[in-house]
Amino acid sequence: MTPNISVNLAGIKLKNPTVLASGIVGISRASLRYAAANGAGAVTTKSITPEPRKGHPAPIILTYEGGMINSVGLSNPGIDNIDDEFKDLKSVGAPVLGSITGRTPKEFGMLAEKADKMDFTALEVVLSCPHTPGYGTMAGLSTPELTEKITRIVKARTRKPVFVKLSPNVMGLVELAKAAERGGADGITAVNTAGPGMMIDIKTYKPILGGKVGGLSGHALRPIALRCVFEIYEAVKIPIIGTGGISTGEHAVEMILAGATAVGIGTGVWDRGIDVFNKVCLEIRQIMAENSWKSLDEIRGKAHEK
Repeated sequence: MTPNISVNLAGIKLKNPTVLASGIVGISRASLRYAAANGAGAVTTKSITPEPRKGHPAPIILTYEGGMINSVGLSNPGIDNIDDEFKDLKSVGAPVLGSITGRTPKEFGMLAEKADKMDFTALEVVLSCPHTPGYGTMAGLSTPELTEKITRIVKARTRKPVFVKLSPNVMGLVELAKAAERGGADGITAVNTAGPGMMIDIKTYKPILGGKVGGLSGHALRPIALRCVFEIYEAVKIPIIGTGGISTGEHAVEMILAGATAVGIGTGVWDRGIDVFNKVCLEIRQIMAENSWKSLDEIRGKAHEK
């Protein structure tokens, strides 16, 4: 019997647990469809802000031996200019999470109200960007008080499930997850990129990234993300999208053992190609077959058993 890798993510049925993370590929309906056609169980758009943003100057992405550093700077056309690109999302072939991020609770409320009228299956509320002044951790949004307040405001303005994306950089991450749950969040995305970090050109003596600093993702982030998911799972009852450094089926199973319902894949697309979703799903099934697991429900959170 073929192992069942489908999951129920806050009432959203996914054919498999893989989710395209925000900021990777998801810049258009066509790119979201491309990820879904290559096996993604769900896909997330690039983060959308109230106004258009050019983002940071190039270069915006660097790879290094531990993974990747990005300083994109939330480049996007703004919430009022995405109708053409993100309409008819049912044609994508997988549920679409619309990623939104603002500078104030009022902006998050406005974004949620407008995004609610669009064809997104759910919303991802980003409180954790580590490298863009005025947003996320650089705006002081990663506090329990603001996390709960913003989550409540978003939930009051949308009928869609809401996932709150948290930062690995803060002490008291569990308190942020609890605050999101109190605010009515339907799930948690854990985690965003770490940092910010920096790379310096030894010939010019200057930081390489156009934005000087950037968020760290990939291999170096995985143990941190795994620990974050493990701790959050013990603190809340809502599902978790475990994100950070996942590029193989073994990585995905680790996250599910820690308590994740689904697994976000971002830098893994760079590492293994756009069909990383199909590859990871095949590897998950192989691991399940070797261990006689029939479904992922059998192993979710099993690392917590005494």
